[in-house]
Parts: sequence; C-alpha cells; structure tokens
Amino acid sequence: MIRSISESPLYPIVNPKSIAFFGASNTFMRMGSIMLSSMQALGYEGKIIPIHPKEKVVRGLAAYPSILDVPEIPDLAIIVLPTEIVCQTLDDCGKKGIRHAIVVSGGFREAGPEGAALQKELEAIARRHGIRFLGPNCLGVANLHLKLNPTPIKADCKAGFVGLASQSGSFITQMFNYLHRHGMGFSAALSVGNEASIDIVDCLEYLGACPNTKVITLYIEGINRGSKFVEIAKAITPRKPIVALYVGGSEAGKQAGLSHTGSLSGPNEIYDGIFKQCGIIRAKTLTELFDYALALGTLPRPGGNRIVIQTHSGGPGATAADACSRVGLKLSRLSPETVKKLKPLIPKTASTANPVDMTFSKNHADDYFNIPNILLSDSETDMLLAYFVSPGIFLERILGEMGVEENSINSEMDKLIGDFAQKFVSLTQAHPDKPIVGFTYRSLQEKMVRTLLDCGVPVYQDPERAARSLAAVREYYERRGKM
Repeated sequence: MIRSISESPLYPIVNPKSIAFFGASNTFMRMGSIMLSSMQALGYEGKIIPIHPKEKVVRGLAAYPSILDVPEIPDLAIIVLPTEIVCQTLDDCGKKGIRHAIVVSGGFREAGPEGAALQKELEAIARRHGIRFLGPNCLGVANLHLKLNPTPIKADCKAGFVGLASQSGSFITQMFNYLHRHGMGFSAALSVGNEASIDIVDCLEYLGACPNTKVITLYIEGINRGSKFVEIAKAITPRKPIVALYVGGSEAGKQAGLSHTGSLSGPNEIYDGIFKQCGIIRAKTLTELFDYALALGTLPRPGGNRIVIQTHSGGPGATAADACSRVGLKLSRLSPETVKKLKPLIPKTASTANPVDMTFSKNHADDYFNIPNILLSDSETDMLLAYFVSPGIFLERILGEMGVEENSINSEMDKLIGDFAQKFVSLTQAHPDKPIVGFTYRSLQEKMVRTLLDCGVPVYQDPERAARSLAAVREYYERRGKM
C-alpha cells in the first residue's frame, strides 16, 4: 500500500497555494531572482511573498524584511540563500508555523565534513519544528499542471504525463524543452538533492499516487532506504510503469554520485536484481529513460512480440527489421489474405513481404491509413513500426507543378500534411489494442511528425530507439504479469 497523495509530505510542496521566497531581489543575476522570474513567467496563480532585509518590492511583489513579519502562514518556504544563514532561516520558518520547505542552497553534506555537520544541524531544526523539506542542494520541483516552476530554467512547454524523481537537479530543468520536442511533458518533476528530510522513496510514492502521472521516471545515484523502495515500487508497478536510470554501478559513477549528493551506491548487479524484483524497467541512458517513458505512457499492452514494418524505402525497412530482431521482436508472417489485399495498393516492384514497402503507392494520401490498417488487421500482427518520409519533401514541388500560387503553397501543404497525419492517427482508434510507433530520419518538428506526437503517436529518430522502446513496453507488461 502507498499513501494517498494528500497524505504525502510532498503534497504541500508540489501543490502550494502560497510561497515565502528567500533569496530573490531586484538584482536579476542571482539564482533566487532567476528562479522567481521563472515562476512568474509560467504564471503561477498562488501567492508569492518575497523575503528581503532591505527591498520593499521585489520583481513587482510586496516584500517583507523577515518571515516573522508576514501576516499569514505560507504553505511553503523556498530558500535560496548563502549556506551560513540557511539554518537560521529554516528556524525562523518553523517559528512562524511553516511546515514545508525547499532548500536550494548547497554547501552541506556534499561539501565535506563541515558541510555534513551543518546538514545535521539543519535536520535537527526541521525535526524540532516538524518541517519536511526537499534538499538541501536541490532545484526543487516543477508542477506544470499548477503552473509552478521555481527553477532556474523557463518552462516553455505544456504539462504532460511523465513524473520524474531525480537525484540531479539539472534533469528536472534541462528536460522541459526536450520532452516537449519528443511529444511529452512533465506531470511533476522532483529534485531531491541531499535527501536530508524527503528522499527519492518519498518522491516515488508521491508520483505513484499522482493522478496526472501515467509513467514514472527515476534518476538514481544511490538508494538509502532499499527495503522501503522495494515495497513502494512493488505497490506501484502493477498499475503504473516505472523506468529507472541508475548511474552508481561503476567506480566512476560511484565517485561522481558521492561528490554530487553524497549518495551511497552499489554494484550494477544488485540494482538489476532490485529493479527486476519490482517490475521496474532499467534504462541505460537518459535518452532511453524518456524514450521508454514516451512508449509506456502512450501505447497499449501488446498481445505478443510479432511486429510488422511499413516503410517507404528498402534500406530503412531492412534497418528496422534488424533493430527489432536484436531486441527480441519477431517479424510477423503476413497471411495470404493480407498479401492479397496489399497487392492492388502498391507497385509490382514493391515488396508485400514484411517489411512492407509502400514506395510510390498508388494513392499516397489514403494509403497513410489503408496499408497500415490492412497490416494491423492481420491476426498474426501484434504491433506496427512505420517509417515516415515527410510528404513535405515532395508536396512543395508537386503543388508548384500544379500551378498553386506561391503564397498559398505553405498553407496548402500544411492542410494536406495535416490530413495525412490524421489518417494515420485514426489507426490508434481502429486498433486500440495494438501498439503503433513511427520513426524518421528527419526533424521531429516537421508538420507530419509533430502532429503525430501531439496526438500521442510515438515517433523516434531512428529504428533502434523505436525498437528498444517497443521492447521495453513488452518487458514491462511481461514483468507485471509475473508479479
């Protein structure tokens, strides 16, 4: 069992209605000022109360010289101050009645013996007042559903379905745009820092209960409460996928984690065993972490490992077939009935074997639906991998040859490409029980691909990433079935 979301110590931190902000000023080039600016830029609708000893107005907001002067009790304190005054600041917050905080400031356990002693003092103050906090040495949280982003990086993206708990602050900020470009967004992103009060296990439990989170991603340098982690993860994975990137298994990773957050790590084999026991999918790279999250957050449970590949060219089809084979996906054998239906739609020179080559198919627009629909209707097929050549490569010239006025070509192209994309998207409604994934060697921001991503169809930039992601989906459901 896991706690309900409202019982989590993270709930007031991720969903605050009012925030006392320490460390922002009218001098922009300071971390606190940049973080407050990010929060204002996204449009956080709660109350922000800057605390500054001298300035009466900070970035257009009424400021107070001390938290003790504030007439109300804020839900949350965010502390971005020099290390030497953090303990006194948290003590003042406790005296005021604040029970939740984010301590961004570094210079604690990760900085050596003196910093470790200072962190113990911070922990003692928190216990005395009943304060639960993230950090120190963290970048806090982002809850884009609440338009909350007190981090240094502006979040120019939409809220989504990916929850992240990270022992690196950078990964909750540097990934905003990356996720958007790849068809995702954060539901909540949590940076734990030194885990003096709230740790990655608490974050995992929160994300497990979060209704906006469809898939959980973890960046791990070390886990201190191993048995509790296993208990929580086992309670979550039967209903929500977890993907983890663990980097402490090598000696280099172990030393980096120790100097970064002071985390204690263990051998790769131990973590492999823990993850398998819990039903967690392990990613080897940050790219895989979010590739798998995209697939697990959008695709249905596959009926098996039989895959059909649709391509516009022989080379990409062969490459995709090889990639699928390497990760345990089996090319499906198309039935005679399926081949019979395909033959009228593609040239005699093209292949109706798997991979199916629809190069120069007779009705390019309609065949964005017709050909894959036939393939997915085959009972021997469990999933589809499609290679996309953006129609825009050809349409501009075709429309020009047809006499379309130059100033109308772009709008006509957008309309046609949008129509192609929607035909393909409709396959997900026609075959809701079969995973459908695409890959392209071109930009993910092209109209065709962007439309697919925005409609929840995963598209990757090479067949290897697509195949690994499909295999990860199958692995998750296989493990879930055994638990």
